[in-house]
Amino acid sequence: MNIERIVLAVAGSFVFLSAILAYTVSEWWLLFTGFVGLNLLQSAFTGFCPLATILKKLGKEPGAAF
Repeated sequence: MNIERIVLAVAGSFVFLSAILAYTVSEWWLLFTGFVGLNLLQSAFTGFCPLATILKKLGKEPGAAF
């Protein structure tokens, strides 16, 4: 798996998990959903993704986006 697929899988998992937690535990978990969404949006415009940077340092293969 390259970096793009890992980033998308982690972001999707975080959004799904926080939506479930917001429904079952507290609506405050929607703040985490918003944080993930804003991070995805800023990385689309700036090209900077903290998770992609970490994965590069761990030796994962970058793809076209990173």
